[in-house]
Amino acid sequence: MIIETQQDVTQAVLDEMHRTPDTRTKELLTALVKHLHAFVRETRLTEKEFQDAIAVLNAIGQKTTPSHNEAMLMAGALGVSNLVCLLNNGRNGPTQMNNLGPFFREGAPHLENGASLPRSPTPGPQLAVKGLVTDRDGKPVPGALVDVWHSSPVGLYENQDPTQAEMNLRGKFTTEADGAFHFRTVKPAGYPVPTDGPTGALLRAQRRHNLRPAHLHFLIQKAGYKTLASQVYDPSDPNLETDSQFGVTRALVGNFAKHGDSHRLEFTFVLGPGESWRPRAPITRKVAAA
Repeated sequence: MIIETQQDVTQAVLDEMHRTPDTRTKELLTALVKHLHAFVRETRLTEKEFQDAIAVLNAIGQKTTPSHNEAMLMAGALGVSNLVCLLNNGRNGPTQMNNLGPFFREGAPHLENGASLPRSPTPGPQLAVKGLVTDRDGKPVPGALVDVWHSSPVGLYENQDPTQAEMNLRGKFTTEADGAFHFRTVKPAGYPVPTDGPTGALLRAQRRHNLRPAHLHFLIQKAGYKTLASQVYDPSDPNLETDSQFGVTRALVGNFAKHGDSHRLEFTFVLGPGESWRPRAPITRKVAAA
């Protein structure tokens, strides 16, 4: 099509979709073009604003490294990550999905139930965690693989902190015959998300803080069940209602019961039937020491 007016542009792009062999890819690209062009028209995007937007996209890629995923961080700051989770998982039945987050790594060691997650000196309040994995009928799910990871009591994941040992506060467990898994660790702290990239610029432009409430991550897999990525949040964290990544849902606020100087968390994860698949890890290694 020879372009005569601005209205012709959208139709010309959509007309070129007819050669797309995959139906779902065609559906996604068609919707993307329609919404993207509608956004440009609604906001009457200027040439300068367009160049600024391209610069932000470039900066997201440039800021992403093997130890930091800026795109995943930005998706959370815009609420997209949790929207996808909630859209694809109803409120009733299985445990609510939650952001995989930008700090999941492959390669965490497989540990026996009851083991300790710290691999280097990590001072802080002790936390005992017991999880139970069941199906929708409340029956235990034995043999499920459970990845666990969380920040330190000073608010840093091991990939961000060269002083922590490799894979500190990370581990894999297998549920026992009763569907349970359990481990010992230190109580994680809330933490600031990095602000030295485009996500930080976004937060500053909106005068938003960059804090996340304290939580633990869980990724649970077993053949025949839909993979569950979830987080369990500390109800005492002051930023519970203003999470900079919009991840907190009421169903995922846990009970961190205090016993003297230590804490105990028990939580039941309910799996629904579906596809078991392994999410792509957003990072591949930890930051190098300066």
